[in-house]
Order: sequence, then structure tokens, then C-alpha cells
Amino acid sequence: MIEFKNVKFSYNTKDRAVKDVSFSVADHEWLSIIGHNGSGKSTIAKLLVGLIEPQAGEILYDGVKLEEKTINDIRHKVGIVFQNPDNQFVGYNVLYDIAFGLENKQVPRSEMLELIHKYTKLVDMEEYLSREPETLSGGQKQRVAIAGILAMNCDIVILDEATSMLDPEGTEEIIALIEELHTKYNKTIITITHDLNLALKSDHILVMKEGHLIKEGKPEDIFEERDILLSSNLDMPFSLKAIYEVSKTELNNNKELMDALWEYRSKM
Repeated sequence: MIEFKNVKFSYNTKDRAVKDVSFSVADHEWLSIIGHNGSGKSTIAKLLVGLIEPQAGEILYDGVKLEEKTINDIRHKVGIVFQNPDNQFVGYNVLYDIAFGLENKQVPRSEMLELIHKYTKLVDMEEYLSREPETLSGGQKQRVAIAGILAMNCDIVILDEATSMLDPEGTEEIIALIEELHTKYNKTIITITHDLNLALKSDHILVMKEGHLIKEGKPEDIFEERDILLSSNLDMPFSLKAIYEVSKTELNNNKELMDALWEYRSKM
């Protein structure tokens, strides 16, 4: 369980990036935090991993407060994948990039190699171990970053706009991997995104606007709040737009049609 309690943070003395925000994340839950640029969602990601400290409120992991004396232990549980995959590479190839964190933990070499092969195989990057970063696509770099997090035995994976710089094919690859980590490997997933098609697949959604948490709930409930999404400069996915428009007509009484639209939505 992660608890975010009445947290406030400001980058300057005038404007708050996060304004008295509270929420919780259950074990093995997939939470999406959505909002337009400047809404505070990426600041929340930085707060969650201790890159910045709350100026008020507190963040708890399984009841333990995130602070200087606990941050190292908590960081062993949490991994983050940032928007720009190039900023995450520290090794000259895939193998050494993943090995970097394991070496810092003083993992024995034999165990290290076992972990690297296990998780690069999981993310379908095992054949790329000798490849240099500049030869990889954006989606492949994100896969390497995720493999590094999993090799470090992180139970919680935070993805901060991890698909925003990818092409459609790379985006589909990462979304499929996120779904697998969530459903098959029971990881707790937090996606920070403005991609509502991605958010639609999660268990729970927070909607941020100008530093405030303005709405939270299940995807099917959030996407009924068309005015809230539009006021936050967020646009509904096509599948939900179709349902919304049809629901305003007499076709709303056609159960077969509405069921078909909702079935189409669930496959998006």
C-alpha cells in the first residue's frame, strides 16, 4: 500500500505544483495519473521516488514514511521509467546498463548474469545484450529500462510518460508489456500519462488539474465525466466518444448496439 497524504510541493515561492493531494495505491493495483502538461502529475512521480521532498504532508510505503533515513530501503521496492529513454542509459551496451544497478547492490556475478538473462528474456531483449543504446529504438530502450527495474526486484513500477516519445508500434509494445507485468507478474503499476487509451486499461485513475486532484475513480466512471476531461484539456478516446454520442440519441435504447460498442471499447 502506498499512501500520499495531504502532500504539497512548489518549485518556487509563488505557485504550487502539487496542492494538498491525497490518494492511495493498493498492492498489485494499476493506477493511472492523467492530466495535461503542468497539472502536477510528473511532480507526483518525482515525489513518489524521493527525487524531491514534500513541503507538507507525507508519503508512506506499507506504513513507513518516505524520508532520508528510509529512502534507500524504499527505493529497493520502487523503480521508475522516465519519458526520455536516452536519459536512463548509463552503460555502453544493454548488458552493462542493467548490470550497473546490480553491481551497486553487490550482487554476485553469477546471480547478476542470471537476473539479466531472465529479465531481458521477459521483455524480449535478450538477443540485444551487446547492442549499444544508439542502435535501439525508443520502445527497445524503454524495455531495457523496465528490465533493469525488474532485475533490481522492484515490486512497484512507475512509468512517467513512458510512451509519449514512441511511435505507434513502440507504444503498443510497451502497453502490452505493462499489461503483462500487471496481470501475470502482479506488479503494482503507476502510469503517469496524458494518453487516455492507456489510462483506460488501468484499475484506477486520478485526474490532475493545475496541481489539484479533481477526480478519481474507475476508468468507466472517469470517462463518463466528459466535462471534467475537456476542462482538463484531455480528450476522450474514440471508442468512448462513439458511446457518448450514441447515448444522446434514440439509438441508446438499442441494447445490442450499445453492448457491441462497449465490447469494442473493452478491446481497445
